[in-house]
Amino acid sequence: MSIHPEQDPSVAPDAPEAEPRTEAERLTAELATAQVQLTEARDAQLRAYAEMENVRKRAQRDVEAAHRFAVDRFAADMIEVRDTLELGIAAGTAPEAASFVEGMQATLRMIDKAFEKAGIVVIDPAGEAFNPEFHEAMVTQPSADQPPGSVLAVVQRGFTLNGRLLRPARVVIARAPDAAN
Repeated sequence: MSIHPEQDPSVAPDAPEAEPRTEAERLTAELATAQVQLTEARDAQLRAYAEMENVRKRAQRDVEAAHRFAVDRFAADMIEVRDTLELGIAAGTAPEAASFVEGMQATLRMIDKAFEKAGIVVIDPAGEAFNPEFHEAMVTQPSADQPPGSVLAVVQRGFTLNGRLLRPARVVIARAPDAAN
């Protein structure tokens, strides 16, 4: 014998069924979900914007560095030319070589002017304290006249390009005199 729900005495005819959410509750839940999604989207947008700014700044720094140091290889080659000119001037002590030396000195002045325009600076540390960032010690020599660790002589000048080392100055460093002397 089957009883229909309408005839079942345990089911009250006016009993409310499990009420579905009201329209206001449903809309409130959707609004909360939309606000969470909006916050996530804003965070993603801010992160993407920050990343783009970082990429832009990095690219700008790279371009600036490329402009500043574009003459790097050329400068290194010109330093060798300058060194050779200096050696030629120093060797030209004969009276008949005077006009030749004068021409080399003029050429050296022109190279120095071009270096200045390009941002190349000569490192000539004679008498200064030894700085391993810009100097290369070739030998140490005892000296009573100079404090230990100072540059006694410059074997070869160094050069920087816009503050970046192209070649260290090769130097002779003072050390304390030997106790036996």
